[in-house]
Amino acid sequence: MNRQLATTVAFIAGFVVALVFYFALIGRAGVQLIQDGRVVSIVLGIAVLILPLIGVWVVYATLRAGLAHQHLSRRIEEEGLVLDVSELPRMPSGRIERGAADELFEQVKGEWEADPDNWRNSYRLARAYDYAGDRGRARETMRRAVHLEKLERQ
Repeated sequence: MNRQLATTVAFIAGFVVALVFYFALIGRAGVQLIQDGRVVSIVLGIAVLILPLIGVWVVYATLRAGLAHQHLSRRIEEEGLVLDVSELPRMPSGRIERGAADELFEQVKGEWEADPDNWRNSYRLARAYDYAGDRGRARETMRRAVHLEKLERQ
């Protein structure tokens, strides 16, 4: 495991541990409110107990999606289909210049339109959306790529 990956894994693990601790504290406060016995306290306690449940679901869904995206990323790299953006012009911030990102997007969109049911094309389109700054469509398209790749493995 390289140093950057180890640092990332350690950060994520620390963050998850901190969230679990936070969720436990919130859960304890919810239980104490319910034990108070007054109607308002009980309702508030139930509402407070729902927060950790939502938090656990968000953490789980985020980690699951991240692992799925990493799996696709490894497969794309193994197959030599990574989008090469090394030569594209960049802004001082390091982001790809808008015109170049849009041009890349149009090229990849054409590949996707030729075979939209191929997870590789959906993955590459999601990356192109991301480079073009459209994070919402990038996430949606990446979910599609994950789904298609899972169907291919079955």
